[in-house]
Amino acid sequence: MRYLIEILLPVGNDAQPVLTDVRAKLTETFGGVTMHINAPAEGLWVNGGDIDRDTIVVVEVMTEDLDPAWWASYRKDLEDRLDQEEIVIRASEIQRL
Repeated sequence: MRYLIEILLPVGNDAQPVLTDVRAKLTETFGGVTMHINAPAEGLWVNGGDIDRDTIVVVEVMTEDLDPAWWASYRKDLEDRLDQEEIVIRASEIQRL
């Protein structure tokens, strides 16, 4: 079984050091990473009647082993470093064609 892990990483003006660290950590741990930096997405949500926005970089990793505890710990670290209430990390089973 192979998995595609996606991190929806909110970035601001001060996120470059975190992006550099994410790139290094995931490349070292999983042998590679794809970061959609030049085409960031926009995240919108309602917060107390106002609409909040984040610029989102999608980070992708493929792996044969899914370790939910490792990813939960990594997510918590990213949330703390980026001062975010929640960062979405999701996994999908994939078949390489």
